Amino acid sequence: MTKLARSTTFRCLVFGMMILATCWALTRAPIAEQVAKTYGLDSFGQIDAIRYTFNLQFPGVNISRTWIWEPKTGQVSYEGKDKEGKPVKVTYLQSQLNSEPANVKDEIEPAFINDQYWLVFPFHAVWDSAPDVQDMGLQKLPLGTGSAKRMTVKYPAEAGGFTPGDTWELYVGPNNRVEEMAYHRGGPKKPSVVIATWAGYKKAGPLLVATEHRGTADGKPLQLTFTDVSVKLAGSDKWMNAQ
Repeated sequence: MTKLARSTTFRCLVFGMMILATCWALTRAPIAEQVAKTYGLDSFGQIDAIRYTFNLQFPGVNISRTWIWEPKTGQVSYEGKDKEGKPVKVTYLQSQLNSEPANVKDEIEPAFINDQYWLVFPFHAVWDSAPDVQDMGLQKLPLGTGSAKRMTVKYPAEAGGFTPGDTWELYVGPNNRVEEMAYHRGGPKKPSVVIATWAGYKKAGPLLVATEHRGTADGKPLQLTFTDVSVKLAGSDKWMNAQ
């Protein structure tokens, strides 16, 4: 999950609020908004900046990337290493990406989208206009024991999500928190299937984050964690650490 595509804009032909509501109902089950609100959707506008470090351990892969994301301005700051292992620090505006060097456009921005999807994916089930979201009812957890509601978020083959045609399956507990997930890539790149837990929940201001994801990617062991998560709220210059 390293090369991602931006979600394209989906527009319903709207002649009134009734038609708009019908269009929404065809593509979004109510569970999408219920889950997103649990993670802080209604208060997301209070957040000026989110800081976090994405850590991934996978056979042959050991990655650590630190980000500061300012959702309102689209400014992204990155600190990590390039392909040769040399330190890199860069700040850019997503709205001016075309004017950035190739490494920012082709490597850093796709990495940011990847890491940000992992951090706040429940919001994307509402924010992204492309996917079809369905409530599949109670189903057995793919990793653990017991069952949970399976919410499928399927992006069309044309565009959207990480790569066109991606499907996310979120297994949602009675508290509307995701317990496990299964990701099925729509394109030919690897890994094709990722199954992981959602655990280590912490709150940074209004933002609820699952900081621990353990499972498999194409059958190989995977460990993905978020560390040093914090937010800066509107009107404040202080970072609020997740706890």
